[in-house]
Amino acid sequence: MPDVQVTCITKPHPQSPHEHITHLGNPDVPWKWTREQVITSIDAGTNTFFVIDPYNRKRSNVAVVRPSGRAPYLRTHADGDWNDNLLSLRQCP
Repeated sequence: MPDVQVTCITKPHPQSPHEHITHLGNPDVPWKWTREQVITSIDAGTNTFFVIDPYNRKRSNVAVVRPSGRAPYLRTHADGDWNDNLLSLRQCP
């Protein structure tokens, strides 16, 4: 199972706090997948995804959150806590 680092995201309106991430990627490798492709890959166990905090160099794993009555979305999880490290990433080119 490949372990894949996420270094960028795409949101339709980058400054909006209410929009979902549509794509995740890493231009250095390069790769860019839709949110749905990443969710499918996590669910199937074919890949794991993570981000590295640029300040403390800690790893946060990307996981799928499934709120009742809403579409699943992606969020990072580290040290037993859910956090928003994905939203702090730069926009993908």
